[in-house]
Amino acid sequence: MTDNIKLSITVPVEPNIIYNAWLDSKTHSAFTRSKVHINKKVGSRFTAVDGYVEGELKQMILSKQIVMSWRTTDFPDDAEDSLLTVNFENLNGATKVVLLHENLPEGDGKKYRKSWKDNYFVHMKDYFSL
Repeated sequence: MTDNIKLSITVPVEPNIIYNAWLDSKTHSAFTRSKVHINKKVGSRFTAVDGYVEGELKQMILSKQIVMSWRTTDFPDDAEDSLLTVNFENLNGATKVVLLHENLPEGDGKKYRKSWKDNYFVHMKDYFSL
Protein backbone atom coordinates (compact mmCIF):
# COMPACT_ATOMS: atom_id res chain seq x y z
CA MET A 1 0.00 0.00 0.00
CA THR A 2 1.18 3.53 -0.71
CA ASP A 3 0.46 6.97 0.75
CA ASN A 4 -1.35 9.81 -1.03
CA ILE A 5 -1.46 13.41 0.13
CA LYS A 6 -3.28 16.53 -1.00
CA LEU A 7 -2.42 20.05 0.08
CA SER A 8 -2.82 23.57 -1.24
CA ILE A 9 -1.65 27.14 -0.96
CA THR A 10 -3.00 30.39 -2.36
CA VAL A 11 -0.50 32.83 -3.88
CA PRO A 12 -1.30 36.41 -4.96
CA VAL A 13 -0.41 36.01 -8.66
CA GLU A 14 -2.25 34.90 -11.81
CA PRO A 15 -2.10 31.17 -12.69
CA ASN A 16 0.10 31.73 -15.76
CA ILE A 17 2.81 33.34 -13.58
CA ILE A 18 3.10 30.47 -11.10
CA TYR A 19 2.66 27.84 -13.84
CA ASN A 20 5.51 29.33 -15.91
CA ALA A 21 7.66 29.81 -12.80
CA TRP A 22 7.27 26.11 -11.95
CA LEU A 23 8.56 25.17 -15.42
CA ASP A 24 11.53 27.56 -15.50
CA SER A 25 14.79 26.45 -13.83
CA LYS A 26 15.88 29.93 -12.78
CA THR A 27 12.54 31.05 -11.32
CA HIS A 28 11.76 27.66 -9.74
CA SER A 29 15.19 27.77 -8.08
CA ALA A 30 14.49 31.31 -6.87
CA PHE A 31 11.11 30.59 -5.33
CA THR A 32 12.24 27.36 -3.63
CA ARG A 33 15.69 28.67 -2.63
CA SER A 34 17.23 25.45 -3.96
CA LYS A 35 18.79 24.25 -7.21
CA VAL A 36 16.26 23.14 -9.85
CA HIS A 37 16.79 21.96 -13.44
CA ILE A 38 13.58 21.68 -15.46
CA ASN A 39 12.58 22.06 -19.12
CA LYS A 40 9.14 23.03 -20.37
CA LYS A 41 8.79 19.88 -22.47
CA VAL A 42 6.78 16.71 -21.88
CA GLY A 43 9.15 13.76 -21.53
CA SER A 44 12.01 15.84 -20.16
CA ARG A 45 13.75 14.89 -16.91
CA PHE A 46 14.03 17.31 -14.00
CA THR A 47 15.80 17.61 -10.65
CA ALA A 48 14.78 19.78 -7.71
CA VAL A 49 15.69 20.55 -4.10
CA ASP A 50 19.42 20.45 -4.86
CA GLY A 51 19.18 17.01 -6.51
CA TYR A 52 17.13 15.40 -3.74
CA VAL A 53 14.14 15.08 -6.11
CA GLU A 54 14.10 13.79 -9.69
CA GLY A 55 11.47 12.81 -12.18
CA GLU A 56 9.93 13.30 -15.60
CA LEU A 57 7.43 15.83 -16.90
CA LYS A 58 4.41 13.77 -18.02
CA GLN A 59 1.73 16.30 -18.98
CA MET A 60 1.11 20.03 -19.14
CA ILE A 61 -2.16 21.94 -19.56
CA LEU A 62 -1.25 25.60 -20.08
CA SER A 63 -1.67 27.59 -16.84
CA LYS A 64 -3.90 24.85 -15.39
CA GLN A 65 -1.98 21.65 -14.61
CA ILE A 66 1.44 19.97 -14.50
CA VAL A 67 1.80 16.19 -14.02
CA MET A 68 5.17 14.62 -13.27
CA SER A 69 6.73 11.45 -12.01
CA TRP A 70 8.60 12.23 -8.80
CA ARG A 71 10.97 10.47 -6.42
CA THR A 72 13.54 11.42 -3.82
CA THR A 73 16.87 9.90 -2.93
CA ASP A 74 15.07 8.52 0.18
CA PHE A 75 12.77 6.24 -1.87
CA PRO A 76 13.61 2.54 -1.52
CA ASP A 77 15.38 1.26 -4.65
CA ASP A 78 12.46 -1.04 -5.47
CA ALA A 79 9.79 1.66 -4.99
CA GLU A 80 7.92 2.94 -8.03
CA ASP A 81 8.04 6.64 -8.81
CA SER A 82 5.27 8.66 -7.22
CA LEU A 83 2.93 10.82 -9.30
CA LEU A 84 2.63 14.55 -8.62
CA THR A 85 -0.27 16.52 -10.08
CA VAL A 86 -0.09 20.29 -9.61
CA ASN A 87 -3.31 22.17 -10.38
CA PHE A 88 -3.50 25.94 -10.72
CA GLU A 89 -6.97 27.35 -9.92
CA ASN A 90 -7.71 30.95 -10.92
CA LEU A 91 -9.08 33.03 -8.03
CA ASN A 92 -9.37 36.42 -9.81
CA GLY A 93 -5.88 37.83 -9.28
CA ALA A 94 -4.63 34.97 -7.14
CA THR A 95 -4.02 31.26 -7.66
CA LYS A 96 -4.84 28.28 -5.53
CA VAL A 97 -2.06 25.75 -6.12
CA VAL A 98 -3.33 22.26 -5.31
CA LEU A 99 -0.84 19.38 -5.04
CA LEU A 100 -2.02 15.79 -5.29
CA HIS A 101 0.93 13.53 -4.55
CA GLU A 102 0.16 9.85 -5.09
CA ASN A 103 2.02 6.55 -4.75
CA LEU A 104 4.44 7.69 -2.04
CA PRO A 105 6.17 4.88 -0.14
CA GLU A 106 3.92 3.55 2.62
CA GLY A 107 4.22 5.55 5.83
CA ASP A 108 5.94 8.54 4.18
CA GLY A 109 2.88 10.74 3.56
CA LYS A 110 3.36 12.80 6.72
CA LYS A 111 7.06 13.31 5.96
CA TYR A 112 6.41 14.58 2.43
CA ARG A 113 3.47 16.77 3.51
CA LYS A 114 5.89 18.54 5.88
CA SER A 115 8.55 18.70 3.17
CA TRP A 116 6.16 20.39 0.70
CA LYS A 117 5.23 22.96 3.32
CA ASP A 118 8.84 23.61 4.44
CA ASN A 119 10.59 23.51 1.04
CA TYR A 120 7.90 24.99 -1.20
CA PHE A 121 4.91 26.66 0.42
CA VAL A 122 6.77 28.87 2.91
CA HIS A 123 9.10 30.14 0.19
CA MET A 124 6.36 30.51 -2.42
CA LYS A 125 4.39 32.78 -0.07
CA ASP A 126 7.48 34.99 0.37
CA TYR A 127 8.55 35.01 -3.27
CA PHE A 128 5.17 35.66 -4.87
CA SER A 129 4.05 38.22 -2.28
CA LEU A 130 6.78 40.71 -3.21
